[in-house]
Amino acid sequence: MQAVFIRHGMTAGNREKRYIGGRSDEGLCKEGKELLRALRISGFYPAVDTVYASPMRRCLETAEILYPEIRPQIVEGFRECDFGLFENKTAQEIAELPINWEWSGDQEKVRFPGGEDSEAFIRRSVKAFTELMEREAQIPRAAFVVHGGTIMALLSRLDEKRGTFYDYHLENGEGYLCEIDQSSRIPTLRGCRRLENGA
Repeated sequence: MQAVFIRHGMTAGNREKRYIGGRSDEGLCKEGKELLRALRISGFYPAVDTVYASPMRRCLETAEILYPEIRPQIVEGFRECDFGLFENKTAQEIAELPINWEWSGDQEKVRFPGGEDSEAFIRRSVKAFTELMEREAQIPRAAFVVHGGTIMALLSRLDEKRGTFYDYHLENGEGYLCEIDQSSRIPTLRGCRRLENGA
């Protein structure tokens, strides 16, 4: 089975470099929609047999633009990390918050104030993916239209190359194509490569 992991298109919050997580259910901005349509027309996104998506508007709108003929199956566990007090704020706004908080730079060891523990978020994402693969093993190629954080969580734990969380960072609308090895209880992602025209 092949997996096409796609980060949703740009929102106004993304454009302003805000922390848009599991609480901010904003849709795509005009620029984000236009970019997705242009990439789809260019052949950037591979054809798939089914589509799985986060329940959040930005992912569902992205799936509708990229694969209008396929109704996405919503996976609650693919929701973005809850950034708590940082939700919908810029780095500058976060720096001005009256809280005592320090980030070591390790995304896998963060607890966002009033939000989600990053390790719990990664485990949630992997659990949702693993359970889905147990049920849907026979699909030749599936698209996962989700969040940048969800993709980084999955690939940092499941890619055979075991890169760090930020090694898998994507801009809006970008993605990875991977082969899923389901020979063990926890699936392994092999041969992961960034999407490019003609993939």
